[in-house]
Amino acid sequence: MSQQDKPPFKHKNNKRPHKDGSFKRAGTRPHQKPEYRRKSEPSDEPMHLYGLHTLEAAFNNKERKRHKLFVTTNALNRLKERDITIDVPIEEMSPRQIDKLVSKDAVHQGAVLLCDPLPHYGAAHLKHGKLVLALDQVTDPHNVGAILRSALALGADAVVTTRRHAPEEGPVLAKTASGALDMIKHVRVQNMARFVEEMQDAGFQAIALDSEGPTSLEETRFTDKTLLVLGSEGKGVRQGIRETCGTLARLDMPGPIKSLNVSNAAVLSLYVARVKMGLVKL
Repeated sequence: MSQQDKPPFKHKNNKRPHKDGSFKRAGTRPHQKPEYRRKSEPSDEPMHLYGLHTLEAAFNNKERKRHKLFVTTNALNRLKERDITIDVPIEEMSPRQIDKLVSKDAVHQGAVLLCDPLPHYGAAHLKHGKLVLALDQVTDPHNVGAILRSALALGADAVVTTRRHAPEEGPVLAKTASGALDMIKHVRVQNMARFVEEMQDAGFQAIALDSEGPTSLEETRFTDKTLLVLGSEGKGVRQGIRETCGTLARLDMPGPIKSLNVSNAAVLSLYVARVKMGLVKL
């Protein structure tokens, strides 16, 4: 049998939920994690979110379409204590039964929500914003989740990622964001350079973070509408994106380590931007 004639490998743990909570198998290879699959379009299939903070934000988000809650008695009581309106059917389960709905080692806290991904957003949804953070091919869902949480805390209007070479909107991303995924716009774009141009047409100044930037971010002149663009660790912002942005800036580190994890770089650059834009007083 030739390589092309071989049937696709089906991994026993790669399961997708139907809207009724049952599963069907999908045919990805065992080394491909769902959060890292390269797709031209985000998946619209129902998914499981878990964790109390994540579910609280999901229930409070009017744009999140919800289907069913799987929950232990204890977790249900904790959700009710948070004054959450549970507007979906509830199926009480044991912790062991909950374990079977999610991936191994998932910290679900006894609560799993079957829901749809959020609606697709684009540049048109951000034209009234002031501070937007774009991530050029940052692939780690833990980093992107942490950045979503930090961006929300620092008052950004949205976090933008690419549709390919970036995490899907899934349970790991949502859990790491600890509710922020449902509280800040997560925009996924097909072409980052085109998105930057659309934001520039809407009056945004686009600044790409680059270690070889001619000036530090603190010395860079800001306008009242800013798009910050950060790249993946190692590769950084791609050349075409840097050229489209026009403005390059670097983060100067006074200590012996001159570079930061992208999540930490995002926090620092957002704070500097807020100061330079007059959104916070020192």
